[in-house]
Order: sequence, then C-alpha cells, then structure tokens
Amino acid sequence: MHSLPLAEAVAYLQKEGVTDPHVGIILGTGLGNLAQEIHVEKAYDYGDIPGFPISTVEHHHGRLLYGTLSGKRVLAMQGRFHFYEGYTMQQITFPIRVMKLLGIRWLLISNAAGSLNPTMPKGSLMLLNDHINLQSGNPLFGPNDDSLGPRFPDMSQPYHPHLNRVLLEAARQLHLTLHQGVYVAVNGPNLETRAEYRFLRIIGADAVGMSTVPEVIVANHMNLPVAAVSVLTDECDPDHLQPVNIEEIIATAAEAEPKLTALFTRALTLLE
Repeated sequence: MHSLPLAEAVAYLQKEGVTDPHVGIILGTGLGNLAQEIHVEKAYDYGDIPGFPISTVEHHHGRLLYGTLSGKRVLAMQGRFHFYEGYTMQQITFPIRVMKLLGIRWLLISNAAGSLNPTMPKGSLMLLNDHINLQSGNPLFGPNDDSLGPRFPDMSQPYHPHLNRVLLEAARQLHLTLHQGVYVAVNGPNLETRAEYRFLRIIGADAVGMSTVPEVIVANHMNLPVAAVSVLTDECDPDHLQPVNIEEIIATAAEAEPKLTALFTRALTLLE
C-alpha cells in the first residue's frame, strides 16, 4: 500500500478540486514564469499539502498550480526541491508520486544547468537524451512499494522517446535551436572545479546540474513518461573558467526563459 502521507496528499488535492490532470510540469531555478501562461484555477502552497517539503531556495516560489495550458489540464510545480537543501531523495520526489497518482500522463521537467559542451552556448536549450547520476543517494533506496513500481526499474530509455520527439517537433515549428545531450547530476551546492569539469566532460556529459535525475528515476519507476530540458546558464570551460555567481546564472535563465515557455506551450498542443 502507498505510504500514509502519499495517500493523504492525493486525497487532500482531490478534495481541493484537482481532477484529471493531463501533464505535470516542474519549473526549475529561475524558470518560474511559465506559470504566468497557465490559466490557474487553484494554487496550493507546498506547506498546506500533507507530506510536501517546503522549498528553501529563494528563486523558487513553492506552490503547486492547477489549471490549463494549451488546452491541457496541468499540475505545475512552481519551485522544486534539491538534495543540497538537506531533503531526502524520497522527499524530493514525493510530488512526482503525488502527481502520477492524481492522474498525470506526461511529465515535463526544466532545470538550469552549466554547459560542458562548447557547441552549446549559455542561453541555449538542451533536451536531455540520457543522464549520468553522480548524486550520493537514490530515491528508490529502502523497501520497495510494489504498488508504485518494480524493485529494479529499467533505465535504458529514461527520457521517453515520443515525448522527446514532440519537443523536437515543437522546437522545429518555433524555429528554435534545441540541442540534445547528456546531463550529469551532482550534489552541489558549490559549482565545480576546473578538474571536475574536465572529468565530467571525459565521462560523456554535455551539461551539469543539481536536480532532475531523482525525479526522472521515480517517473520511470512509476512508468510515467518524462522529458527534461536544461536552460544552459553558464559555460564550464576549464581552460577559460571565469568565476560565476548565482545572480548571473539566474539572469541568464530569465533571458532564456521565454524560449522554454514557448517550447513547453507548443509541445502541449502536440500531445494527445
């Protein structure tokens, strides 16, 4: 059976009017303004939802939005949780489980990431086609709830091929460059050293960030099709590395956000 907070959270949101959401969306660091495009029917503070953690990052709002976007019913997380905030992996991914049990059929994730690939400049978008998990921990540690998913979920295609094709087609229609690449997840919250950037590039990563992978693991565990897009906010060239501060990263994310908003909005029109 589902854990008690999970059942409580689902029951609370159903009682509060969440019915038949079609798509779940996670809005990453500095990317909360897509919410302005959603026709919001209800907004729930995370603190009011049983079992939900509360976002501690200042650029994350901490609300679950229910409404419509491009004619689809959506549940959007305006603010996400990170391992570096001190949450467990299970807490970070709790909202994904809640959204799936409420009925979402697709999950779209956004994040801010550093570009390790010189062909992908800052300010551009990258569609994740695979990932490397270097975070210390896994949301599936511990006893497995067989009602949610299998003990050993397959991860041969963590990002759903159809959903990725939809996003690529949306980018084509918008004449928008959408790179594709491998995302590597690290704990953070510090940025990487030059030697670490070299290492991450050698092992095959195109972008580095501090989120997304736990949510993707849980989505796959629950057989929930998922896709993710990184807004590349800084260039991690170890041979020409400049000090970066979070304000610059947030500013770059904000400049690129209209592209991400247009991409997700168009993609929803192409989803069944």
